[in-house]
This record gives sequence, C-alpha cells and structure tokens, in this order.
Amino acid sequence: MKNNGNVLFSVLILVVLLAGVYFIVQTVREMTSQVAQQASAPFQQVNEANQALQTQVAQMMNPTPTIIPDPVTYIYDVRALARLETIQYSVEKVITAEQNQGTFDFLFGDRMLFVAHGVVIAGVDMEKIQPGDMVLINDVLNVRLPSAEIFVATLDNQKSYVYTRETGLLTKQTVDLETLARQSAEDEIRKAALEDGILQQAQTNAEAYLLRFFNALGYKTVIFVH
Repeated sequence: MKNNGNVLFSVLILVVLLAGVYFIVQTVREMTSQVAQQASAPFQQVNEANQALQTQVAQMMNPTPTIIPDPVTYIYDVRALARLETIQYSVEKVITAEQNQGTFDFLFGDRMLFVAHGVVIAGVDMEKIQPGDMVLINDVLNVRLPSAEIFVATLDNQKSYVYTRETGLLTKQTVDLETLARQSAEDEIRKAALEDGILQQAQTNAEAYLLRFFNALGYKTVIFVH
C-alpha cells in the first residue's frame, strides 16, 4: 500500500511539472510574439506611409477631373416642330488634314488621317404647308408639299476617330488639325448624301407616307403637285 501511495504521489508531481513547463512555454511564445509585433510596427508604419505617398503622387500625375455643373439652367429658345423625317443616311468618310508638307515636312510637318462616321437625316417640314397648298377638286385632293431638306448632318463622335497622325521633329501645333478635320468631315458627309440623292428619296418617301395617311382619312385620290 505504501508503494502505491508513492507512485501516485510521483505521478501528481510529474503532472504539476508538465503543467508548469507548458505554462512557461506559452508565456514565452506570447512574449516573443508581442516583441516581434512591436519590432515590426515601425516598418509597417513606414510601409503604410510609403503607400499613401505613392497614391498621392499617382493622383497628382493622373488627376481625375471634377465636373461641377452650374445649378442654374437657361432655356433660351423653345420651338414647336412639325418635321416629317423620311430618310436617314449613315456615312463614313476618310479625311486627310495636313500643314507644312514639303521638303522640310520631317521637321515642321503635321499630317492626320481622320475616319469620320456621320448621320444625315432629311425630310419635309410640314409647318411650311399653307392652307392654299391643299385643294379638293371633284373628290381629288391636290397637295403641294414643301421641298425636302436636310434636318441633321452631324458626326457620330463615338465612332469617329484619328487613325494616324505624323508630326515633324520641330512641329508646333498652332492649328488644331482635328477640329479642322471634323468640320471638313461634316461638310463632306452632307455633300456625299446630297450627291447620292437623299433629298429626292426623302421627297418620294414623304409622298408615299402622306398618301397612306390621306387614304386612311377617306381621300381615295390624291395628287401631289410640284
């Protein structure tokens, strides 16, 4: 019995020793971790400050524009329209804009190829029809329509772009070639639509549309007078 008591006492002592060793090891680990964190804290602060500085420099080099619209809006013209749009053209045109081309173009030249996409819309302005332009004679409706005209001739800025641009070594851009190219492109797109007969087609389409309209109103015979 005495031997059993000694063994039990020895086991208890061993358990207490192991628990003490475990507690000491955990305490040392926690202290080591705290010391490491405290030692690395200055480096982390320097790293964070460096990142913040890099962000500020990037914002200065590539600033994001701030758009502030004026809260006051001025509507200076309102007009009622009675336009019958009867045809639309989508036109592509390549424009060459250049200056100082010649012997020294490699020094002072400036040359651009601009690909323009535009829209031309034509039709008849119904507001121009006067009471005397519609006459009913023996159940025949005689209608004199205004001449077709172009309502819109403009560039599609989302599709238009500068294809190439070549500048000389000493070129000073005193003229905005892209602005000139865009202005020329609008004129050329309008001219191309006119040469293709957009006004004649717009007039024909207007007469066809109005014929169906007047027939629906009960006029069986309609003559368009030119």
